[in-house]
Amino acid sequence: MAYKITKQLAALVLALALLLSLAACGSGGSGEELVLFTWENMFPQEVLDGFTQETGIAINYVNFDYDETMLAKLEAAKGGEYDVVIADDYIIEIAVSEGLVQELDTSKLENYASINPVYQGQFFDPEDKYTVPYGAGVQTIVYNPEAVDKEITGYADLWDSSLQDNVGIIDSARVIDGMALKVLGESYNTEDTGAIERAGEKLLELAPNIRLIKDDNLQDDLLSGEVGAAVMYTSQVTMAMMANPELKVVYPKEGIGFGVMANFIPKNAPHPEAAYQFMDYILRPEVSAQCYEFLGYYCTNKDADALISPEMQSYLTLPESVEGDWEMIENISSGALEIHERVWTEFKSACG
Repeated sequence: MAYKITKQLAALVLALALLLSLAACGSGGSGEELVLFTWENMFPQEVLDGFTQETGIAINYVNFDYDETMLAKLEAAKGGEYDVVIADDYIIEIAVSEGLVQELDTSKLENYASINPVYQGQFFDPEDKYTVPYGAGVQTIVYNPEAVDKEITGYADLWDSSLQDNVGIIDSARVIDGMALKVLGESYNTEDTGAIERAGEKLLELAPNIRLIKDDNLQDDLLSGEVGAAVMYTSQVTMAMMANPELKVVYPKEGIGFGVMANFIPKNAPHPEAAYQFMDYILRPEVSAQCYEFLGYYCTNKDADALISPEMQSYLTLPESVEGDWEMIENISSGALEIHERVWTEFKSACG
């Protein structure tokens, strides 16, 4: 009798375990985790939810504010703690040089061939050993022709006296110092401290025209009429143009600053296989299209281009006239960087 009861109990326990297992599979709950480390608002929630539902891998979305913050935390973790990091090109170059990034096994990325090669082979990963691009942007001027008396074709036009107290710029020393360098015919990445000093003097001449220096939502100030012209990030340009197609986009004739954000897997990532699954998932053309429509940056997935909604395609795909006519802002020596920081501080002070 006791044997019969024990046998029945064992069968009941086995059935219950099977039921719980099936329920877990149906709900996508495997107990696995992916630690994603990047800025806020880099993915639409439906993409993150879709990955978890399909794989059962929960996403722990951890944010940083600046690239330098990311690097400091990754250094402290000795290349561990995080599974996928998305950051800017120049900081990735430093992370690779410090041995904090592992080489990719691209055989684990079925959708790797969907990457647009225009965005590969860049200075921070010349042999494409470590990264998968996730968005790109260029330095762009946008202006409202109804609020500006002058046609703007390049950076130099922003110095025109008709634009007094009517220009907004992003809060980035290398970008805006670099803008002045390009007006002077110099490289963004010059090591000539005298040239950087001259760019600082040139910026002081621009100060009367600057109304706003801010990183967040600068497009709102252009749309509201707070400023008539702005130098903005690509995502801000996209939002501005979607809201008001009558605005004018300018790819500066002096040359264009170009940058790439990319994914990488840290050297000692705790869940590397989950990292590969996530990277491959967001490389799917249909998923990539969702991401870029949300991000507002240039699409780096060539197979996703045609899937982007028609009203957004022209904003999210790089114009042929721009391709190649750019210079990436790269890491420079500490001495040159120190001059940049000083002239930037003096410029911001002059702007009030």
